[in-house]
Formats: sequence, C-alpha cells, structure tokens
Amino acid sequence: MTSRERYAPGAAAGAEVRKDGDKWTLVLVRELRHPPRKVWQALTEPEHLREWAPFDADRNLDTAGPVKLSTVGTPTPQVSETSVKRAEAPRLLEYSWGENDIRWELEPLANGTRLTLWHNIGRKFISMGAAGWHICFDVLDRFLEGHPIGRIVGGEAMKFEWRRLNTEYAKQFGTEATDPPTM
Repeated sequence: MTSRERYAPGAAAGAEVRKDGDKWTLVLVRELRHPPRKVWQALTEPEHLREWAPFDADRNLDTAGPVKLSTVGTPTPQVSETSVKRAEAPRLLEYSWGENDIRWELEPLANGTRLTLWHNIGRKFISMGAAGWHICFDVLDRFLEGHPIGRIVGGEAMKFEWRRLNTEYAKQFGTEATDPPTM
C-alpha cells in the first residue's frame, strides 16, 4: 500500500471563523517543521503548488502583479484572472482567488513555521473550505517532508474522509455541512 493509500486526515482542528457582518473569514493555522523560506517556495512556485494546492498558477506568486489561477479537480477548470496584492518573502502573501481574498502569514518558530491562512468565504461554503484546506495542508506537510503523496483536491478528496471533516468543521462553526454542487 502506498503512502497515499494510507493517508487519512486527523480530526478537524486548527480552524476558526471570524465574522464581520455578512463577511465570513476562515482562519486555519498549522505549525510546520520546515523553515519559512521552504514554506514560502511551496506557496509561491507553480511546480510546488502543483504538489498540494487546489489551483495551478501561470507564474510564480512571489511578486505583486497579474496572475491566472486555474482550479484543479473540478469537472470544468475555472480560470481566475487576478492579482497578487502583496508578496513579502518569506512572511506575507496576499491575492484573490475568484471572489475570495487569500492571505498567508508565515511566522518563524524555533523548529519551523506557523502558517496561517485567512480565506474570506461564503458562510454556506466555510466548512467545505476548511475540510478542503485541511487535506491540502496535510499534503503540503508531506511534500515539504520529502514524502509527497500527490495533490488531493476536488472530487478526489471525497475518497479521503472529506465528508467527515466537512461535518466536523460545520459542527465547530455552528453551520450546516453541505456537499459542494460540483462533486
């Protein structure tokens, strides 16, 4: 059995929701045993993003300016023409993905990096987003460890306990767990 076949996500953890009127922001925190520069590369370089992220980028995200992000694992790839707003290596990265703002913060720790993702997302989709990012973060961690298991996104995530995570996060956030329309 391959390491991918053995992969199972842990319990829903490390996530919270911030509400500002009708605006909801998912905040996910993960401590990684890798230095900020290595994590930064994984967040910005297209060949690294292809290992773990739910989208492909048409260029390196390490500088401000236009970029195209294409969804992966969906029946029809959706391309978002967007822009990197801030790229301050190796500590802060901000861009939009579709209608959502994404902010990555990297904080050095004695034994690695505290990675925080801020993703504004509709209330209806917040537990789905948390479940998806949870799996992406697990895959990212394995990639950084030098034991890649391959990107797990879209419909593929259903095979890896995505529904359980979606339900657990919905319960934590006080929302309803719903399945995505495209899966």
